[in-house]
Amino acid sequence: MPEPAREPRAKLPARGALLGFDFGLARIGVATGELETRSTAPLRTISHDRRDARFAAIAALIKEWQPVGLVVGLPTRRDGSRHEMSTACERFANQLHGRFGLPVFFSDETLSSHAAEQQLRSSGLTDWRKRKSRLDSAAARIILQHFLDHLDHEPH
Repeated sequence: MPEPAREPRAKLPARGALLGFDFGLARIGVATGELETRSTAPLRTISHDRRDARFAAIAALIKEWQPVGLVVGLPTRRDGSRHEMSTACERFANQLHGRFGLPVFFSDETLSSHAAEQQLRSSGLTDWRKRKSRLDSAAARIILQHFLDHLDHEPH
């Protein structure tokens, strides 16, 4: 199977759901989006300790949402160089592709958690515990929205 795509032009239909992931070693934020409307929404945060439980939760979301593709946030430093988590995110993307056979794309996730934190705070969530429980899925939504915002407007 080919590796996950770094360019969003690779084989996406004009319509269909996408799932976006903010991968972390402790938690994985998940969001959903729609190609036709280019709208996104946070879904949930997966925080299982065991890898098999994490992938079982992802499998359940894939079964429920029937996405046409998956988007994984790829961290980089502000200067564009690789981040310590870049390799782990690439490995996660390869595992998604291998397990589920769906096209997997990367999207820049630079400062997505910071932006998510600011959005949650601005929305009135002043309690840190409540913000923390929503932070990863909110970051996944930002990653997925960034991906959709940078797709060409022509059919794929």
